[in-house]
Amino acid sequence: MAKREATPPIWVLPEPPERNWGLGRPEIVRAAVRLADAGEGGGDAPPMRAIAKELGASTPMSLYRYVHNKDGLLDLMLDAANAEVPTPERPGDDWRAELAVLAADMWAMTKRHPWFARLVHQRPPVGPHASRREEFVLATFHRLGQDLHTAHRYARLVEGHVIGQALQWADERRMWQNNAIGGVDDARRQARSWFPENGDAHPLVDRARNDFLTATTPPVDENAQFDLGLACLLDGIANRLPQHG
Repeated sequence: MAKREATPPIWVLPEPPERNWGLGRPEIVRAAVRLADAGEGGGDAPPMRAIAKELGASTPMSLYRYVHNKDGLLDLMLDAANAEVPTPERPGDDWRAELAVLAADMWAMTKRHPWFARLVHQRPPVGPHASRREEFVLATFHRLGQDLHTAHRYARLVEGHVIGQALQWADERRMWQNNAIGGVDDARRQARSWFPENGDAHPLVDRARNDFLTATTPPVDENAQFDLGLACLLDGIANRLPQHG
């Protein structure tokens, strides 16, 4: 399969032309994000024809002058989502608390935009808002005495936790939707028809499953699971920073 030439990030391409009848890049990006949030595009960037219809544009091609191409649209969508994650101007004294808040805000953003985690690594992470967040995280670890290479590795660990959890959450939600499971009660009813109440091959798995089926234990809460994983990750980093941990 022939490899296509890499498309430059939209940030290094010429600025869009003057607005035409009130339409401009911000309106296109907001419409694209709105449609993607609603599932248009099946987890990918929505097709330009859908955006044109949403905006009442004459033709999809009339919108490309503002975003250059589909990759340019994706760059702008990702940056618009990243803009929702507030970042302090500079690191403070409590690095763990600040990174925990930043990660939690990013986690909340990925839940508002389930497409983000699937698409974020399809484009270079060089948008202004992604760069702003990365600069803060790198500065946090650099302030703790870490060299830039190590700081970048820690930054990738934190972001990787957020994106990994977001992908799992989005895929599980899609699985529930595809199987007409509307909630925990639906999941229990479906599981009861699939599994016997007792088994011998995997006793601990069977006990955990039976606890779920009988509502003995609550279902796993994705926010609590996210917080647990983040705490474990930050604990590990702190152990490598004994003078600051």
